[in-house]
Amino acid sequence: MELTKTYLKDLTYQINGAAIEVHKELGPGLLESVYHKCLKKELSNRKISFKSEFSVPLNFKGLDIETDLRCDLLIENCIVIELKAIEALAPIHQAQINLYETT
Repeated sequence: MELTKTYLKDLTYQINGAAIEVHKELGPGLLESVYHKCLKKELSNRKISFKSEFSVPLNFKGLDIETDLRCDLLIENCIVIELKAIEALAPIHQAQINLYETT
């Protein structure tokens, strides 16, 4: 699979569709873990491959450090999904995503 702009745009559209479907069915106010389980099921139903809740390595001054950082979903080995069951993103949430970009 080649990571073209068209491929990523289509995959993003599919992921958004899956997330919207989950939210339409469940509505707001549930725990993140519930949305996570349902989104995994919806992605599987749509035949979109993903890895779930794996440890994110952290390199600190050339050393690999064991952390409790977990990536919620890595879709098709190219798009990171960090689920949040909140009303608005805080700066700490953006920092978490930025960390994934550097590893």
